[in-house]
Amino acid sequence: MRGWWQDLTDLVLPAECGGCGRPRTVLCPECRAALRGSAPCRVRPEPEPAGLPVVHAAAPYEDEVRAVLLAHKERGALALTGPLGAALAGAVRAGTTGHVRVGPGERPECRAAGSAGALEGVAQASWGPVAAGPSGAARGPLVLVPVPSARRAVRARGHDPARRIALAAAGELRRSGTAARVLGVLRQRRAVADQSGLNSRQRMENLAGALEVAAGGAGLLAGAGRVVLVDDLMTTGASLAEAARAVRAALTEAAAAARVYGSGTREATGVRIEEVTAAVTDMAADRTHADRGTADAVIARGRICAAVVAASPSAFEINRN
Repeated sequence: MRGWWQDLTDLVLPAECGGCGRPRTVLCPECRAALRGSAPCRVRPEPEPAGLPVVHAAAPYEDEVRAVLLAHKERGALALTGPLGAALAGAVRAGTTGHVRVGPGERPECRAAGSAGALEGVAQASWGPVAAGPSGAARGPLVLVPVPSARRAVRARGHDPARRIALAAAGELRRSGTAARVLGVLRQRRAVADQSGLNSRQRMENLAGALEVAAGGAGLLAGAGRVVLVDDLMTTGASLAEAARAVRAALTEAAAAARVYGSGTREATGVRIEEVTAAVTDMAADRTHADRGTADAVIARGRICAAVVAASPSAFEINRN
């Protein structure tokens, strides 16, 4: 467990660059460029787990970027939270506005991923600029939902890296004029085995049904303009796929409950049926991957997408010949 004095020392007197070890700097210009030097782009693991939403990443998980993420996560280098949050914010923007670098081998629908139902217009509200639907009505702020770490990992590290980076990313988005907030509504409903050493299939089996949305969370999610699942790293995509499943399940259940109590009511559900119907409709066909092209189109139109700081280098092959 880190002491408060260690956190303060790291912030005031950085010992070395988190990426290359250069002394007396939190993150040197070269390592900062590796983290944010190129435009975020869409990534896809191979094999791709069923139910994985469209994912955008800021950088490949290698060399300096790998060192920075490990320093923040495992060594508690909290001064790196800001740069990592800025990188994640870039990936979020790419996934929610469609402004993303397109590689020569990327299909057209990859470029449009996440554009439908995103920032088609801007309305002013107490949150600032908010995502608006085709009718021009405000649809609520952008919501970042961090993938939760295992409780034992949080205790061992002394902090929750994904949540900390998500908060920094939301702050960066707000400073640039995008209404954004973090909702830590996902939680583990059962213990899972350590993921290290497991292959893609084993990770999916290990995480199947492991996450759920906390009570009252579905109502908060349904009022969002877009729901962006966020994490520091994607390798096989198993964690993001399970997080997406849990969010879909909660919204579907909330919609069914809202219908029982009648249109427009919040009684016992905490959510209006109108707020949930659009979210569930857009996501319904996302549960099958029988037709890869059809599934891609449905995911691109859905309200759930994902963003990470880094992904395995092989996941970037979607952008190449």
